[in-house]
Amino acid sequence: MTVKPNHSPEPPEFDASRPLIVFDGVCVLCSGFVRMVVKLDRKGHFHFVTAQSPFGEVLFKKYGLRTDRYETNLVIVDGAAVTRLDSFVAVMAELGWPCRSARILLPLPRPLRDWLYGRIAKNRYALFGKKDNCEIPSAEVRARLIG
Repeated sequence: MTVKPNHSPEPPEFDASRPLIVFDGVCVLCSGFVRMVVKLDRKGHFHFVTAQSPFGEVLFKKYGLRTDRYETNLVIVDGAAVTRLDSFVAVMAELGWPCRSARILLPLPRPLRDWLYGRIAKNRYALFGKKDNCEIPSAEVRARLIG
């Protein structure tokens, strides 16, 4: 789902020419997704920021997302902000083939895509776990964290 910015404070400057993934840093599934992207992103194209960081919080507020519960990630690619299942598809498309094949999910009706994503998001801690704090990232991930 593409989201439009609201009138919240502007986030600090960052390299908008590189895609940015804002993710729940205490979610085992979300952190695992970031580790997967790092492995598949051989060119080091993506940057990352945890939603719990001050920068991540400003970005969530800017795009009208809740900051008391992080039930979606936020992906900014070419200046467009997307959330929910569309953000997953946007990341996969940026990674090239065969990941790009995730675009087959886009023809699904939006209510179905949102329902599927919502079921996983609401149950991700129970299914995959939650850490008490954001995990200490590997050096490879740390080099690409901003904010």
